[in-house]
Amino acid sequence: MLRLLGRWLLRIVAVALVLFVVLYLGDWAVFAVGGSPLSKATVHRFISVPLKGNKVEYDYVGTFDVPCSMSIFSQGGQSPCWRLRRNPNQWQ
Repeated sequence: MLRLLGRWLLRIVAVALVLFVVLYLGDWAVFAVGGSPLSKATVHRFISVPLKGNKVEYDYVGTFDVPCSMSIFSQGGQSPCWRLRRNPNQWQ
């Protein structure tokens, strides 16, 4: 019984890995064939400054337009636009 369960678990992991690789390669192919489509997303940057007594101060740096890739995964060294638009606050 345990051996059968292990075999099924191995198959599920193998199929998930293959699907991930196919999805990533498809995303890369669409990005490359589409002429590396880039866009911009507006992000708000904050910086954390350590203070005395183990305290931290958070300062607003500003709003910036950041280049991003029109893809599912990070492509061309750029973060995907959907991720930056969904999480516009960046901490440094």
